[in-house]
Amino acid sequence: MLNYEIAVIGGGPAGITLAKILGNKKKTVIIRPEDHSMIYCAMPYAIEGLLETEKTLKKDALVTEAGADLLRKTVEKVDFEGKTLQFTDGERLTWDKLVLATGAEPLIPPIPGAELRGVTGFKTEVDLRALLALIEKGLKKAVVVGAGAIGIELAQALADKGLRVDLVDLGGSVLPNLVDPEMTGELEAEIIRRGINLHLNAKVTGLKGQDWVEEVELDNGRTLSFDSRDDCSEGDGATHDGLVIFAVGMRPAVELAAGSGLEAGRDGIIVNEGMETNLRDVFAVGDCTQFVSGITGKTAPGKLATNAVPMARVLGYRLLGQDRRYPGFFNGAATKVGPLFAGGTGLTEPAARREGYDVITGTAEVTTRFPIMPGAKKMAVKLVADRKTRRLLGAQIISGEPVTGRIDLLTFAIQKESTVEDLTALSYSSQPYQSFYPAGNGVVMAAEKIMAAL
Repeated sequence: MLNYEIAVIGGGPAGITLAKILGNKKKTVIIRPEDHSMIYCAMPYAIEGLLETEKTLKKDALVTEAGADLLRKTVEKVDFEGKTLQFTDGERLTWDKLVLATGAEPLIPPIPGAELRGVTGFKTEVDLRALLALIEKGLKKAVVVGAGAIGIELAQALADKGLRVDLVDLGGSVLPNLVDPEMTGELEAEIIRRGINLHLNAKVTGLKGQDWVEEVELDNGRTLSFDSRDDCSEGDGATHDGLVIFAVGMRPAVELAAGSGLEAGRDGIIVNEGMETNLRDVFAVGDCTQFVSGITGKTAPGKLATNAVPMARVLGYRLLGQDRRYPGFFNGAATKVGPLFAGGTGLTEPAARREGYDVITGTAEVTTRFPIMPGAKKMAVKLVADRKTRRLLGAQIISGEPVTGRIDLLTFAIQKESTVEDLTALSYSSQPYQSFYPAGNGVVMAAEKIMAAL
């Protein structure tokens, strides 16, 4: 029987991070059922044709060259008390400490017709290859449900491949968890300009079809249909006209914990700041966990690779004896809509109000370079703060150039509980090709607006 000091179930970003930290120091195994670990956020660009599919597949050497073993097996059940697990092929493994890094799966809402063929999520290598195969066979239409980052990126990729695309979201604006409605006008205009049919304030209530999905029903009375004129034939002779892809959220993959006594909530396995579960020597990291906002201290969603990796880093170094603690989710993220870059971090204004904060905001618009320089593009900044304490709660940027550097700066400011007053004293750099004039910085200008309004 195999025995390991550390057994990690899951080979995604968290599992790979643990392999890198622990592989040469403890006898560690990474267990995953998939053929490959994926670079999930690159998948839409493989659909678009910007990347070869193989470039979205992570190399096994990331695990094995770090000194950890890699097992391509499916875990059937875990005996948490007896510290053993059994694979579907009957082989068993014992462990001293177990890490659950099983990730999350796309959420398909339980609506009529959800079981029809042609209704899918978009997360795995299987999903990617299946969609590419349908496009190759002549797929003409797709309905993408969910106008978050993945939904928008996927809708753009499909439109660029020549498909007719409908993008549906129940919110009144795109990217509702990332940026506020008044920041999205240019983004929505760009989506429409790219030939995507955008349906906001619309909820999918049902799907219809005989075997393959044929119609999508919305709560505003509209029906999105796939015309038979655009039939796409499969090798078995079956035909279908379009595809419905849900990108409305993720469901934690926690089936292995069922009936075990492992404490879990709606968002996943409950862990503390050391990634410990309620069971001795059992830990969990990444998308399969439930944790809290680093701002409010309340349970909050945080299913991002950029959360999974630092969670795994905290756990890895704790298992080596260091006293590290995970501070919570801040959810800095970014996406791209045509030539526009959008990013956000912390709480949006509506989210902050829902949490009971007396919110005050400040905005600024500058250019990405000196306005006199060629290629200068607009950049809009919005800061969200608590009026009473002046603490920064959130920030958003829409720009003609990448925003992740500034979003990371603002995330750090939120992590350190900086106030808008602190931001007015930000020391910044300036250069004609890389910033606005030295006399103005978008973040500082937005912070000054808040100070002036207090």
